Amino acid sequence: MQVPQLEEYSKKYEHINFHREDGILQVSMHTNNSDLIWGFAPHQELGYCFADIGADLENKVIIFTGSGQTFIHKEDLGGGGVDAKAWSEHVLPDAKRLLMNLLEIQAPMIAAINGPATVHAELGVLCDIVLAADHSTFQDAPHYPSGLVPGDGVHIVWPMLLGLNRGRYFLMTGQELSAKEALALGVVNEVMPQADLLKRAWDIARGIRKRPEVTTRLTREAMLQPIKRAMLEALPYGLALEGLAACDYWPKEFKNEKL
Repeated sequence: MQVPQLEEYSKKYEHINFHREDGILQVSMHTNNSDLIWGFAPHQELGYCFADIGADLENKVIIFTGSGQTFIHKEDLGGGGVDAKAWSEHVLPDAKRLLMNLLEIQAPMIAAINGPATVHAELGVLCDIVLAADHSTFQDAPHYPSGLVPGDGVHIVWPMLLGLNRGRYFLMTGQELSAKEALALGVVNEVMPQADLLKRAWDIARGIRKRPEVTTRLTREAMLQPIKRAMLEALPYGLALEGLAACDYWPKEFKNEKL
């Protein structure tokens, strides 16, 4: 079986740039080399991208970041609605692939949250080490505040990180956490000016590279088991509930309406 090669899969994805040095792979989400505009295309691409990254054993440490001034903050999912067929054939499998393939990457992952993460922030906070620029904010804007069930993994991740009551409050009120608040709550590990963010991420990655490679991979694997179990148990059910409600109501616009 052919192992994916960076020079091949780096050309496959419209919304992802890659840069690798000494086994450290920087993965940068973008739209036209600027801030990513989230939509169905990046949603699908990232799941397959994570599979390629995980299968390439030359990737020893991953730095996962955004472009421009935001991590994922802008979104365009269209206002045409969704039906059960589209949800079951596209949205549900893409959403499962997105999170499960992220968790199947054995190389340690460092998130460099370079700005507001109000859309799919769970992709960053699921990483092993989470660094944030000081202007970053964290929110789950596209789900309950916009009329959708927070079922595609956020219903697992945020109560796990924040605790059950804080997690439910976060999801159901549209709460927005500043970088400092996220640090105090244990969501992120370090906060710094954006200008220092990638340098710090690369410094940590180089430190990880000094450790035995097998030990490093298996350490990540050991610590991911509780998250994988939770995802396997609750992700399909949450996606089914989200899809059922989405067939009843699909936002004409994705608005951040705080309670």
